[in-house]
Amino acid sequence: TIVSAKMWQWMLNDQFGIINVVLLNLGLIHAKIAWTASADTAMVAVLIVDIWKSTPFMALLILAALQMLPREILEVAKLDGASPSQILWRVTLPLIRPALMVAVIFRALDALRIFDLIYVLTPNNVQTKSMSIFARENLFEFDKFAYGSAASTLLFLIIGLLTIAYIRLGRLSFEGGR
Repeated sequence: TIVSAKMWQWMLNDQFGIINVVLLNLGLIHAKIAWTASADTAMVAVLIVDIWKSTPFMALLILAALQMLPREILEVAKLDGASPSQILWRVTLPLIRPALMVAVIFRALDALRIFDLIYVLTPNNVQTKSMSIFARENLFEFDKFAYGSAASTLLFLIIGLLTIAYIRLGRLSFEGGR
């Protein structure tokens, strides 16, 4: 993550970054943008980089689930006259639901505990401060161990509760039964 954050930091640089050059040449912007320094664009830059970083992993999880689908079930659905959208919603998605749940839980955990990407890409920017950065600052920079410990514990509890809630909600079928 550190290497990709540094790479994106160079690409998003307002003076010599390739992103500004491309956007200027395409006429999409009229002046160079300080992507990681501006309060308006810092969070957008972090989100773009985080999505770029996590998309391949999510795609691989979903691809693995799709490749494990029995072809016979899809063929039977086609023979029964199901449309492609019906096959997607009534056959494919219910069958890959466990893999989708794992992928969403992994992504949510990764997003909630984000630290290194923000710390490298936008250091000391209040607009992009995450709970992990807040906890680290209080623990190590401000010597407020109680605040830092409380923030870390709260983050742990939030992650745990969201994961448990998502797993319980995921057990429900599309019709509302168990």
